[in-house]
Amino acid sequence: MVEEHVYHWINNAEVMRMTKTLEKRRRDPRDREAEIVRAAISFFAEHGFDGSTRELATSIGVTQPLLYRYFPNKEALLDRVYEEVFVNPWNKAWEEELKDRSVPIDQRLYRFYCQYSRVILNYEWVRLFMFAGLKGLDFNARYLRFLRKAAFDLVVKEIRAAHGIDTNNEPTDQDAELVWGLHASIFYLGVRKFIYGMPIPEDVEADVALRVQAFLRGAPAILSR
Repeated sequence: MVEEHVYHWINNAEVMRMTKTLEKRRRDPRDREAEIVRAAISFFAEHGFDGSTRELATSIGVTQPLLYRYFPNKEALLDRVYEEVFVNPWNKAWEEELKDRSVPIDQRLYRFYCQYSRVILNYEWVRLFMFAGLKGLDFNARYLRFLRKAAFDLVVKEIRAAHGIDTNNEPTDQDAELVWGLHASIFYLGVRKFIYGMPIPEDVEADVALRVQAFLRGAPAILSR
């Protein structure tokens, strides 16, 4: 009787092991890849980009060869991290809303930066951006080139239009620097919280409103010069 019980226990354990193996084999590769990318984002945000793929694989609970099956090298994985964190969250609708001149410019800027702050003011976004700069990766330069085209030049044009300033000339680097000052001040809230461990205003959207108001008190005068 005891032998029969042990036999059934061993048999059931083997069935469970085989079932788990089959489940792993059946997993959609896209799900596994997404899981690796998600883990990589958390890993690099915590440890910086000096962390090795071997350490990353261990933290995920997979083998390094499996990791390389999805990403042939660390650079390919970092490119995917960049896309996932900095590119994909950008909402093209924000650009259309910034162009909507039926809405006052202060309300457009406030709405945009409230929405944008919800995307960037988090642990992973801020720390990855800072670590990338310290490591000398091109994340920062690539992202700022993107921002210049998608947001900064657009904001300059819309401020000009809202205040009757000539909109025919393309925004200059100096014009874009004005918007970068507003943009950076909002990003700095994340630096204070996730890099320095310092408190930030409890009501971030109210703080954004103040920053937008202060910006619009000075920017139109500078842009009209």
